[in-house]
This record gives sequence, C-alpha cells and structure tokens, in this order.
Amino acid sequence: MAPATSELLFPREIIPVSIQQRLGPDLEIRPLASSDHSRGHFELLSVLSQAPALTKEHYEAQFASMKACLNTYYTVVFVNKATDQLVAVGSIFVERKFLRGGGIVGHIEDIAVSKSMQGRKLGLHLINALEEIGRNTGCYKIILDCSKENIPFYEKCGFTHKEYEMVMYLNQPLKSRM
Repeated sequence: MAPATSELLFPREIIPVSIQQRLGPDLEIRPLASSDHSRGHFELLSVLSQAPALTKEHYEAQFASMKACLNTYYTVVFVNKATDQLVAVGSIFVERKFLRGGGIVGHIEDIAVSKSMQGRKLGLHLINALEEIGRNTGCYKIILDCSKENIPFYEKCGFTHKEYEMVMYLNQPLKSRM
C-alpha cells in the first residue's frame, strides 16, 4: 500500500518523472517513507555495510529529524509493486556553503540495490534521479565517496576521480585516544 503524502520525506514532485518511465511497470520510485522500516530498508542497506535495524520508534524519530531539515535530505527508494518491498535506495543531502557565493553542494550517500535486482541498471537510474534532484535544488557540484571497486560504475554515471577520502571514527571518546 502506497504511503500517504504526509509520510514521505519530501514531496514526490521533486523526483523526475522520466526516471519512473525507465523503471518498468513492476517498480515504483518515490521518496523514503516513515513506514519503510517494515519494507526491508535495513536488509537493503546491509548490502553496503553492517546495518543493524533500528527499532520502529527510533527509525521514526530519525526520519522525523531528517524531515524537519527542510530542503536538505532526499532519500529515494525503488519499490517492488508486487511485494511492497524496497529494492533500491540512495540519498543526496544538500550542504549550503559560504564558498562559491553561498553555493550548494550535493552529497550522494548509501546507494544500495538488492542483489536480486542487480543487472537492471537500477543503480544508474538511482544516480540519475539523485543527480536531477541535485541539479534542481541548485547544486553546483555533487560528490560521493566509494570503494575502489565501485569507481568504474560511478565513472559510467559521469563522475570523475578527484582527491582522496579521509576518515576518523569517533566510537571512542577523545580522552581515551590520548
């Protein structure tokens, strides 16, 4: 059952109609819904990394927090109409900068396609949808981090390799690292 408009992270109209036309009749593209906890969101994210499921209450609180940041978070899902389960997900979040005359940068994150649906170009369609959302929200560039193995895929999507990624995990308090 399709979620009500009030359950969606952002308005449906932000997603380009052309993407739906490329998916085929068995899939629907739409914004993430507050009820997607029960549609396999965490099982889908587990193709990327460890993704222990949040409780329904924690999921809904996290969703509400993201939704409250207007014009910032855009998570798009592909839903298998027959099963009402998520089969692909990806996000772009918008960062407002002081650089570039107050420019806007899009960050693509958490691109995941169900193993059972790989080979249908859903990853490409997902990236295209997020790119259009970035373009339509005024981003002057879109960036993402990926593993070395995924570089060829993102190059096919129009991205180029630039610079290097650094990370600092903060699962220990600062004092304990000294």
